Amino acid sequence: MKLKCVLSTEQFTSRQMVNELLDLAGEMEKGLQRGSLPQSLSGKIVACMFFEPSTRTRLSFETAALRLGGQVIGTENAQISSSTVKGEILEDTIRIVSGYADCIVMRHPQDGAAEVAAKVSPVPLINAGDGGNQHPSQALLDLYTIKKEKGRLEDLDIAMVGDLLYGRTIHSTLTLLSLYPNNRFHFIAPQRLALPQKYKDLLKERNVFFDESEDMRAVLPKADVLYMTRVQKERFESKEEYEKLKDAYILDTAALGEAKEDAVIMHALPRINEIALAVDKDPRAAYFRQARNGLYMRMALLHYLLGG
Repeated sequence: MKLKCVLSTEQFTSRQMVNELLDLAGEMEKGLQRGSLPQSLSGKIVACMFFEPSTRTRLSFETAALRLGGQVIGTENAQISSSTVKGEILEDTIRIVSGYADCIVMRHPQDGAAEVAAKVSPVPLINAGDGGNQHPSQALLDLYTIKKEKGRLEDLDIAMVGDLLYGRTIHSTLTLLSLYPNNRFHFIAPQRLALPQKYKDLLKERNVFFDESEDMRAVLPKADVLYMTRVQKERFESKEEYEKLKDAYILDTAALGEAKEDAVIMHALPRINEIALAVDKDPRAAYFRQARNGLYMRMALLHYLLGG
């Protein structure tokens, strides 16, 4: 059944659903290289409503719409530049914007905001990140990256490091990767930033192996995919607590020397200091290629929702 909105990776209940989008992203990448992209959004308008700052997600969605022949409206800081500042509730904002556009791409600081918005939106809505909850388009581009880099999405040792409590990218990506057989997860985080129990329960329900540790160096020699995350300052109420945790894990060239020769290093970006600049020169560093893949996947999503 075709999805009307893309709110959470939990909507993707089978590998077939994911694989169809991965294949479509591949077609978009080839089409862009050939200069023969479908103009499937011709005459369509995409509204990008970002209540939190964004660079990669917002610009890649806007570029995706333009590449497919669509037009873009919206705001990059709706928290202070929309009627929200006057006290307008989210539901009313979405009802208004849906009258102007054929699709809404929304980022919001509150967990669950995307689901609230989708309930009142008559047009498709894509969750571009809601608080520390979900980021489905990032997860899809992550899988596209892993498939391109490793040639497979199964039988992988995946180490996820850093802020696993608030890391919506981690929550979304592990949900999709757990659909593929024989994947093994290694969650590395301070106890304060450990993975929420609901995701551990999901992995148990799917009989997926995982372990937890605070020692990044111990898992480096066996990781096929090393997914680094930043400690998210904006999620902390206490600056002091953030300062205590922000340097918990730093991947530098010395640490990288313990990793597999064919490991893939990923990061949803922006990074702060958790990956040293010197690591960028290593061919295993895939995070800038990962960001570029976001354009292809977001073209695929817009085509899927509006062009079919």
